[in-house]
Amino acid sequence: MVDAAAPVTVGIVAGEASGDALGASLIMAARERLPHVRFAGIGGPKMAAAGCEVWVPSEKLAVRGFAEVLRHLPGIARIRRGLRLRLLAQRVPLFVGVDAPDFNLGLERSLKARGVRTIHLVSPSVWAWRRERIARIARSVDRMLALFPFEPPLYRDAGVRVGFVGHPLAQHAASDWSRRTMRERLGIRLATPVFALLPGSRVSEVEMHAAPVIGAAQRIARVRPDAQFLVPLVSRPTRELFEQALWRAGAGDLPVTLLYGHATDALRAADVALVASGTATLEAALARCPHVVFYRVAALTAAIVRRRLLVPWVGLPNVLAGRFVVPELLQDDATPENLAQAALNLFDDSETRRALESLFAGFARTLAADTGALAAQALAEELAAAAS
Repeated sequence: MVDAAAPVTVGIVAGEASGDALGASLIMAARERLPHVRFAGIGGPKMAAAGCEVWVPSEKLAVRGFAEVLRHLPGIARIRRGLRLRLLAQRVPLFVGVDAPDFNLGLERSLKARGVRTIHLVSPSVWAWRRERIARIARSVDRMLALFPFEPPLYRDAGVRVGFVGHPLAQHAASDWSRRTMRERLGIRLATPVFALLPGSRVSEVEMHAAPVIGAAQRIARVRPDAQFLVPLVSRPTRELFEQALWRAGAGDLPVTLLYGHATDALRAADVALVASGTATLEAALARCPHVVFYRVAALTAAIVRRRLLVPWVGLPNVLAGRFVVPELLQDDATPENLAQAALNLFDDSETRRALESLFAGFARTLAADTGALAAQALAEELAAAAS
C-alpha cells in the first residue's frame, strides 16, 4: 500500500521517437495534476525534458522486425532484467509501458505478478495481426489506453479495462496554418513543387530506406527540375546515415533540405510525401499531406508478417479509412522507380490530392482528444488503486 499524496516514483518505458513524444505528453500532464509523482525508466530527449529520469536511452530499444531483433536480443534482455530489478528495488507502485509491446508486455506481466499496477499506452496492432496477443495483454496490464476509437471493443471483449484517449497528433492538426505560411517559414516559393521524404525515425529504417528514397528523388528531379525535397530526421545518427547515402548515390547536387525533426512542418509545406509506414503516415494525414506509404524489412520478417496479417493494408490512413486511399509500396515494390512514379502521379492529380486533404481533415476530428490529460487521469486512478 502507498500513500497517494506522498512522493512516489512511477516506472515508464518508451522505445522510439513516437513513444518518446507520447511519454513526454503524459509526464507533463501528470506532473500538473500530481506534482508529487516522478518518472524514471527508459525514454528519449522529450521525456527527459519533461522531467523523466532516463536510466537507459530509448534508442537502445529502437530495433524493428524479427530477423533484425535476433542479434540485439541478448542486450535487450539484459536491459529488461536490470530495469525490472531496479523498479522493484525502488518499490514503484505503478509502471507505464508506452508502445514497445515486445519489450513492455513481458516486463509488465512480471511487475504485475509482484503487485505493481500496470498501464499500457498505445495498443499493439492486434486488429492487424497476432490477434492472439490479447490474451497475453490481459495477463500483463491493469489498463490499456488506446489511441484509435476502433480498438477498445477488442479489449472489452477480453475483459481488459480500456479507454480511448485519442491521438496527441490530432490535437494540433486543426491549428491555424497554411501551405503558404509554412513555405514562407522555410523560405520556399509557393509555386515550387515540394516533396517531403520521411525514411523513418530508427537507424535501421534509414539504413534500409535511404537509398531507394534518394533514388526516387533523383528520378523526380529529372522530371521536375524545379522540385525541392524536405527530409526531416529525428537524430544525429539518422542524419549522418542519410548524408552518407546521398554521397554514395552521387546526389550532392540534389536540392535537399535536411531538417532536425520538424516533420510536421515538412509535411505541411509539401505537395506530396514519401513516408515510411508507421506513426509518420498518420502525421502526414493529420498534416493533410497527400502521400505514398512504403516500407522494407528483412525478407524473413516480411514473410512472417505477410502470413499473419488480418487486413490488406499497413498504412494508418488506409486502416482508418477501411480501404486503400493512399498507395502502399512494400518490400520489392518499394523501388526508386516505383516510388518516383507514384509520387509524380499523385503530384499531377490535383483532384485526388484535394479529396485526400478533405478526408484527412476528418481524421483529425475523429482522433482529437486531450490525450495527456486522459492518460494522466488513468494514472491517478491506478495510483489510487495501488494506495487502497
